[in-house]
Amino acid sequence: MPADFPGKVLEEVDGLRDDPPGFPGHADRTAVELVTVDPAVSKDLDQAIRIERNGSGYRVHYAIADVAAWVRPGSALEAEAMRRGETLYAPGAKVPLYPDSFSEGIGSLLADGRPRPAVLWTHDLDADGVPTRVGVERALVCSHAKLSYEEVQADAGRAHPSVALLPVVGELRQRLEAERGGVSLNLPGQEIVAENGTWLTRFRSPLPVERHNAQVSLLTGMAAAELMVGAAVGILRTLPAATPEAIDRLRLSAGALGVDWPVAQSYPDFVRGLEPGEPAELAVLARCTSLFRGAGYRSFDGSLPGDDLGHSALAARYSHVTAPLRRLVDRFASEICVSIGQGEPVPGWVRENLAGLPELMAASNRRARSWEHSVVDLAEALVLQKRVGEVFDAVLIDVNPRSGMGTFQIKDPAVEAKLPAEGREPGRAVRVRLDEVDLSEGRTVFSHAV
Repeated sequence: MPADFPGKVLEEVDGLRDDPPGFPGHADRTAVELVTVDPAVSKDLDQAIRIERNGSGYRVHYAIADVAAWVRPGSALEAEAMRRGETLYAPGAKVPLYPDSFSEGIGSLLADGRPRPAVLWTHDLDADGVPTRVGVERALVCSHAKLSYEEVQADAGRAHPSVALLPVVGELRQRLEAERGGVSLNLPGQEIVAENGTWLTRFRSPLPVERHNAQVSLLTGMAAAELMVGAAVGILRTLPAATPEAIDRLRLSAGALGVDWPVAQSYPDFVRGLEPGEPAELAVLARCTSLFRGAGYRSFDGSLPGDDLGHSALAARYSHVTAPLRRLVDRFASEICVSIGQGEPVPGWVRENLAGLPELMAASNRRARSWEHSVVDLAEALVLQKRVGEVFDAVLIDVNPRSGMGTFQIKDPAVEAKLPAEGREPGRAVRVRLDEVDLSEGRTVFSHAV
C-alpha cells in the first residue's frame, strides 16, 4: 500500500493552499446554515447538511465537497488518485486517496468560517419523504458546526437546528426503503482494543442517527442515478439480485444458528428484524453480506446498457456521489450531475475516463477487500493467540463446491475458521481445534476435533 505521496503531488497541494483557484461558476450559498455530522475523530468531511420545513414537507440541503473544483485534469494529484482509487482504513492506520493536507484541509468542509466550493443538492420532499423536486448546482458554502454522531444522537435539536429534523426525515426514508423492498444491513463495526495486556474484538452498533444520515446520502445517490439515466451519461453502482440458492443457504445458516425465519417471510423483512445485539442474529447478519456479492460499476455514454442497472439491496438505481474525498469515482459522478443539473455539457475529461472507471474502481475495491480481510485475520489471530489447543463449538455455514473448503462459524470468540469440509452438510454443528496462530501472517490454523 502506498503510504507516502510523491513530492510533485505534495507541491501541487501546497500550491492550491497558497494560491487557491477562483470559483466564478459557484453561486454564493454561504447563507445556508450547513453543518457536518461524522465520527468525532473525522477530518475528511465530504458532506454538510441542513434540513428545514417546506410547507407540509421538507427541504434537504446537502453539500458535497467539490473535489473537481480543486483537482485539475492531467495534474499529478489526479494521477495519484487514479492509482489509489479510494481511502483505506484500519485501526490506527489510513492509506488516503488524497494527501491529508488536502482531504483534511483545504478540500474538507471544515467549520472554520471559510467558504468552500461544493456541489449543493437541494431535495424537496413531501410529508411522507417522497422526492418532489431535486436541484444540483456549484456553490460556495460554509459549514457552521462540526458535529459528532454522539452529539446529534443525544439531542438533534440542541446539537444544532440544522439537524433537528434529521431523525424525522431519516425515519421517513427508512420506511420508504422498506416499502421498496430495500435492505440496509444493520451490522456493527468491529473495534480492536488492548485491555489488560490482551487483544480483544468488540462490536459497536451504529447509532440511529448514523442510519438517518446514511439515508440522506442514499437519497442523493438515487437522485444522481436518475439524472444520469435521464441524460444517458454516467456511472452507477450496481448489484445483481441474490439467487434463490444464495437465499436458501442463508436460510440454512439462520436455522443452524437457532434464528427463526418463517417460510412466508421475505428476505428484506427477515433482515430488518435481526438484532445485532443478539450473538446468533449478529452471525446471521454477517452472513447476509454474502448476498451483496457481485457489486460493481456500470458506465454509459450516449445510450443505456440493455441489462439491469439497479442496485438490488436498495431496490433502486444508485450512484456514488457523496464521498469524493475518500472515493475516486465520486469526483466524476458529481461533475456529471452538476453539468446535467445546470444544462451544461459534461466535460471532456470526464467522458474520456468513463469507460475505464468501472475496472479501475473494481481493482481498487479488490485491494480494499484484501486490506480489510487482512486486518480482520490479524485481529482474529491476536484474539486467539493464547488459546492454541482449545476446542470450540462451531457451525458449518458454507462449503466451496470447487475446493471443498468450508467456512465454520465460531460464536465465541466471534471468528471464522477455514478447513476442509468435503462430505459435510452446511448447518451441522461441529467442534474444531485451534492448532496454530501465526501473528506475523495473521493466520490461524484449525482442525476437526474428534
